Amino acid sequence: MGEHHVRGRLDGSQLRLFMKCLLTDLRALETMLDEDFIESGVTRIGAEQELFLVDSAWRPTRKALEVLAELDDPDFTTELGLFNIECNLAPRTFGGDCLRKMEDQLDTQLDRVRDAARKHDAEVVMAGILPTLQLSDLGYDSITPIERYYILNDVMRKLRGGAFEFRIHGKDELIIRHDNVMLEACNTSFQIHFQVDKEEFAHLYNLAQFLSGPVLAACTNSPLLFGRRLWKETRIALFQQAVDVRHPGHQVQEQLARVSFGNAWVQDSVLEIFREDITRFRVLLGTDMDEDPFKDLAEGRPPTLSALRLHNGTIYRWNRPCYGISDGKAHLRIENRYLPAGPTAVDEVANAAFWFGLLKQYKTDYEDISRVFDFFDAKGNFLAAAREGLRAQFRWFGGLTVPAQEIILKELIPQATAGLKKVGIAEADINRYLGVIECRVSRGQTGSGWLLQNLAAMKEGGTKGDRLAVLVAATVANQKSGQPVHEWPAAETVRPDRGISLHQCVEAVMTTDLFTVTEDEVIDLVAAVMDWKHIRHVPVEDNQGRLVGIVSYRSLLRILSRDIPAGRKSPVPVHTIMRKNIITVMPEMTVVEAIRIMRENRVASLPVVRDDRLVGIVTEHDFIDLAARVLEEKLREERDTTPMGEKPQEKGPDE
Repeated sequence: MGEHHVRGRLDGSQLRLFMKCLLTDLRALETMLDEDFIESGVTRIGAEQELFLVDSAWRPTRKALEVLAELDDPDFTTELGLFNIECNLAPRTFGGDCLRKMEDQLDTQLDRVRDAARKHDAEVVMAGILPTLQLSDLGYDSITPIERYYILNDVMRKLRGGAFEFRIHGKDELIIRHDNVMLEACNTSFQIHFQVDKEEFAHLYNLAQFLSGPVLAACTNSPLLFGRRLWKETRIALFQQAVDVRHPGHQVQEQLARVSFGNAWVQDSVLEIFREDITRFRVLLGTDMDEDPFKDLAEGRPPTLSALRLHNGTIYRWNRPCYGISDGKAHLRIENRYLPAGPTAVDEVANAAFWFGLLKQYKTDYEDISRVFDFFDAKGNFLAAAREGLRAQFRWFGGLTVPAQEIILKELIPQATAGLKKVGIAEADINRYLGVIECRVSRGQTGSGWLLQNLAAMKEGGTKGDRLAVLVAATVANQKSGQPVHEWPAAETVRPDRGISLHQCVEAVMTTDLFTVTEDEVIDLVAAVMDWKHIRHVPVEDNQGRLVGIVSYRSLLRILSRDIPAGRKSPVPVHTIMRKNIITVMPEMTVVEAIRIMRENRVASLPVVRDDRLVGIVTEHDFIDLAARVLEEKLREERDTTPMGEKPQEKGPDE
């Protein structure tokens, strides 16, 4: 998609012209398959690395364009979010030391982007989902200011017919609405490519589908979103919902989401998938087409098939078929899109080696996996792995149910080893990368496992934002060490005061674990809630969940002191004492502005509201604690920068 000047909102004639080009490209590909224009006998591998940029407080920072300008290298490019960067690795012939060279190049590119990021006060994080992301980071102003991203957002919103809705259930639960496509930018991956011959495409694509569950179970790294503990690989659920433009009625019709695992085995060739996608999925983007693929073929040139590739770039199958041109020859490849970014470069290359080796070995072991394994068992295994990781139970051959950890250690790692040996991968590299998989799985410490274990170990130390920042800080430090995740030590549980500021968003400090009442409840319930939960302000909602008032500790004391001595018997409803003219703030507002509003209105708490719904609350105690930490950090910085033997400069009373 990035190679084209695209446009959305195609009128009737433009849509018909693009569809005509799309169908022409498909016919040209059919001709190429029939007449041996597709390269064969060569297997290449490649990868794309997506990254997050964070600031000194370990939160996403919108510095992508500055960092890319610093790098000034076409191997680095933009993503949808201004806090994301993508790095493309060189394709390599599969065999020999290709895996070691992939890791070496990845390390080199990571060092380069880290150096560039530091010049702009940023750090680089490899994470499937950045733990410190907040909903306020995903506004329209965080979209990379390139036309195709705005077009994609506008077209998807129009097709969706309203806000995007997200429901993900795990250990915690996430139910949110959002007005743009930016939740897609919460996901970063390590996408790997495997070139295949045309004759073996269906066979290898089906194997890739079959292997998706077991491979993903060993590689999960995305268990947290907005502080909620969801799936072990939450990206799978989040990405599907982030670009889901179906209306509820479409889901009854069994229309596929644009992000999907698919619905059946491939029977013959790659054409089946492209035809299915053209049939099922509406064109989102178009571009001016002036090429004639059949003329290119007649003159001995591989056609670019721009329309087909553009449309395919808006269909996000977890195993996506791709057409490309390398060294002047057209080829087909399978793109594995479900592997998360991180935890380290060696972990990522180990994940790739595991997948590559399994594809190679199972190609020999099974002439046609579709004859011996049910498609929907493969799909169910994939979803089970995304939800449960190494604790998943898989449906396996012969109708058996097997634990993920057991099948990976006893069967799949030996199979992957045999597959890598078949293509002549250096034995030391096989031991290195598959050894990483074996240790990770046997110890049960995937990236998601490490994150969840360390989050649990922190218990209630500091705020939720503090704990998530500690995880990111420790992740960055461990990634720089180069140790695979199964060797990572525990995260430190100190408060990450580095980079905290009164100019951060209210969302970073607000309390989201809320206790509310309705306006018809008896005030005795409010008193009980305040006593049980040690809080001084209770928001009041109506039956639709809209904020209609707030009850303070002081107002409750007033009514109780007045009515109890009088011997009042009838229950007092909440609406008689709640404050209705509520001062609220948005999650995106800065702490400084919220403090000003609190002082001007002489209130001790501020409900935080988004789309007329209560999402949090901040109190004067939250701000006092934050201000104390900012002061502590400032004093520490002064001590660190004051030359030995000198006293810090004294300030006047107005300073």
